[in-house]
Amino acid sequence: MPHLLLLEDELPLARIVRESLERQGFRVTHAADGALGLAAFRREPFDLCIVDIMLPQLDGLAFVAEIRRTNQQVPVLFLTAKSQPADVVQGFGVGGNDYLRKPFSLDELLVRLRELLRRAPAAAPALPAAVPLGRYVFVPLRQELWLDGQLNARLSHRESELLELLARHQPRPLGRKAALLQLWGDDSFFHARSMDVFISRLRKYLRHDPAVAILNLRGVGYRLVT
Repeated sequence: MPHLLLLEDELPLARIVRESLERQGFRVTHAADGALGLAAFRREPFDLCIVDIMLPQLDGLAFVAEIRRTNQQVPVLFLTAKSQPADVVQGFGVGGNDYLRKPFSLDELLVRLRELLRRAPAAAPALPAAVPLGRYVFVPLRQELWLDGQLNARLSHRESELLELLARHQPRPLGRKAALLQLWGDDSFFHARSMDVFISRLRKYLRHDPAVAILNLRGVGYRLVT
């Protein structure tokens, strides 16, 4: 019985979602604000989190950024009325895996939850605690990039995931479609544009060492060279 954490401050909606999911065989813990949700997350393990963005005490983006400091695996579905492209990019940037806009159908919610649970990865072999990249050192667990012994950048969850994928594939190329499927769950145009944004950000972080680059391989994807 998958255990879900539902963060939603609209209590009538939360009740409907909770009861519907429980009828489908899920166990659901509900929290009406981000701080209570964070306390629940720290108390017990969850298989998936459903998170509204506009929450009292601690908003959904801050909640996800906080849990990603210690847990990279649990899937997160944002369920929110904030639906501008910039909102979606920000949600993926802090560590979300999917994004469903309100109003929504319960059938679509169920399909997305089951797909996220189906593709939730088993723990992959860990990279070394510190990954040398030319003059840089990438620390995946802390999502940090160091340059010549000084902290250069604190990466978002999605930036860190993408850099980790590139580092794992070195010196082989990272297929564009494979990266989209692994990090976003599909290779839609919108997610492809989102990935381009994160690649651009990583290039800015790495610009201080000319020997380090993320190359575009036309028709294939990307390659990290150091």
